[in-house]
Amino acid sequence: MFRSALIVCIFCVSSLGAQNWFAPKIIQQHIAVLASDSLRGRGTGTADERKAADYVIAQWKAAGISPKGENGSWFQEFDFNAGMHGKGGRTGKANNVIGFLDNKAATTIIIGAHMDHLGDGSDGHSLDAHAKGQIHNGADDNASGTTGVIELARFYAQNKETEKFNFLFICFSGEELGLLGSEYFANHPTIDLTHVNCMINMDMIGRLKADKPVLEVSGVGTAAEWMTLVKSFSSAVMEIKTDSAGLGPSDHTSFYNKQIPVLHFFTGTHSDYHKPSDDIEKINAQGEEAVLMVIAGVIAKLPTDRQLAFLKTRNPSMGSSASFKVTLGIMPSYAEDADGLKAEAILDDKPAFKAGMKDGDVIKSIGEYPVTGIQTYMEALGKFSKGNKTKVTILRGKETLVLDVVF
Repeated sequence: MFRSALIVCIFCVSSLGAQNWFAPKIIQQHIAVLASDSLRGRGTGTADERKAADYVIAQWKAAGISPKGENGSWFQEFDFNAGMHGKGGRTGKANNVIGFLDNKAATTIIIGAHMDHLGDGSDGHSLDAHAKGQIHNGADDNASGTTGVIELARFYAQNKETEKFNFLFICFSGEELGLLGSEYFANHPTIDLTHVNCMINMDMIGRLKADKPVLEVSGVGTAAEWMTLVKSFSSAVMEIKTDSAGLGPSDHTSFYNKQIPVLHFFTGTHSDYHKPSDDIEKINAQGEEAVLMVIAGVIAKLPTDRQLAFLKTRNPSMGSSASFKVTLGIMPSYAEDADGLKAEAILDDKPAFKAGMKDGDVIKSIGEYPVTGIQTYMEALGKFSKGNKTKVTILRGKETLVLDVVF
């Protein structure tokens, strides 16, 4: 029912033809390969990540995509350090994987996602208490986004005769270590960035909730056209929540910093984030189909007579001098919501967990400080120090609760 209703909804507001729809079965197959134990978590710069790259390239070749890396290859190599803040960790060389669809158009759309994940947890970025030696398959983060790049490449290759843009497809490495691959590409592009119309980023698009589907899209403030265009796909079938900010914890940030309009697609954080439990059986392939249809629908409605003009946005880290020494221990939603800040996931053994918060709770206030979004949430945290006690008011469904929290 969800799939048929969604198809009708998107078909009504886009020019997608029925023959171009994405197949959940194929989406599931791609993720099953990329998130298999045999790839051992696709750690940055590992032989296992290279296996994932080879799989992506094989799919692109079959679709008719051409290489656009360095020296006519598919690869763009860069150095990395896996330590916290780029110091004291495993070092080596990693590769972005880059393909191109040349439609002889005036402008190019970049479609990207990060291919790397946490490997066996040895690099210290896992949220599991016993991470080392455990394979972190990263089915949602970000085999789902990598699959999106594969399938959109196939989609646009089969529509080659009718497309009005060129497309550059990139699977980044080193995102989990600090956006290393996308930053390197942005500073060493293999195409002329002045002719890039926009950048579309997919990070964790595989866990759309089946009961109440919500797709989060950030970056809608980076071009004047984005908000109306993106919101036109929001409906009773699938709600789209937006955030204007061009900066965020994923690869689109590297392109926003080059004054390129961006959109970031995301189906929400969950309790399996950065843990070995982010596995294939929890993927919603029909949900990912829905996300890809929205992306293709947005691109189909872009103006073709001009290049999108970049707009600078007010970002979560801007406009406030707040700093904080404590954490509540939640994975927040970055979508705008006037009713508070939604906690997408509660991290084990952190203050929120110990206070009794649950995934999906909406924070209304911390102590005497109201919370209306990510900015006011950070400002409120800045008022507390380690060891302080306070009360957090939350909304759980229709019930308001007041919980005791110790930082």
